[in-house]
Amino acid sequence: MAYQEYFKVMQEVVAKIEATQGENIKKAARILADTTKKDGLIYGFGTGHSHLVVDDAFWRAATPANYCALLEQSATGSFEITKSYAIENMYGLGKIIVDYHRITTNDCLIVISNSGNNIAPVEVAKAAKDKGIPVIAITAVEYSDYLRCKHKDGYKLKDVADVVLDNCSLIGDAAVDIEGFPMRVGSTSTIPNVYLQNAILVEMVEILVKEGFEPDVYYNGHMAFMDEKYAGHNDRLVDKYFYRIRNL
Repeated sequence: MAYQEYFKVMQEVVAKIEATQGENIKKAARILADTTKKDGLIYGFGTGHSHLVVDDAFWRAATPANYCALLEQSATGSFEITKSYAIENMYGLGKIIVDYHRITTNDCLIVISNSGNNIAPVEVAKAAKDKGIPVIAITAVEYSDYLRCKHKDGYKLKDVADVVLDNCSLIGDAAVDIEGFPMRVGSTSTIPNVYLQNAILVEMVEILVKEGFEPDVYYNGHMAFMDEKYAGHNDRLVDKYFYRIRNL
């Protein structure tokens, strides 16, 4: 059945990530850990459906409180979605975003783009790199290699980042062939993107704890509702980062 085939494909994608991305996960987590030790912020950026991955880690249970989602609404597709495709392929937007949020070398940036080929994610990464800000990319390397480059200067996201995490998503971002239907269905990128981002955040926490540093991590909101101890913990973290994270 089609749903079983989809499960099979996605399990294969995740298994491939686990088999191939371990070293880069550790490298990325080291960047996050060093950023956290410097009291820096971990910024996440994605346009189109990649913004879902950024949103997933922001102000969420079991995630670091120093994670900041850069949600450029004109390019996320949360509304006026067909317009957002034009916005995410505009030159100049990336530098505006990095400059506006005043990202510094004490911070780092995770950029998510499945194709690694749209202009805004590439230029956000390039603007950050030009300032000496560490950049981690989550992208589909094989798919990116397959695509004709859009950027006028001839580079893709994977060419700019300090560490590249390959989400092993399929070319075309589609999983299942349906007999009698002309195209594959079932996207393959969001699940491994979320998987990879959580993997590096979890690994970061372990690194810090082993080095005697206690990172700021939120408790689940329902736990906070049930126990004042948890509520107080979360409230303290919000107070700590409220004036540093623009959309907290």
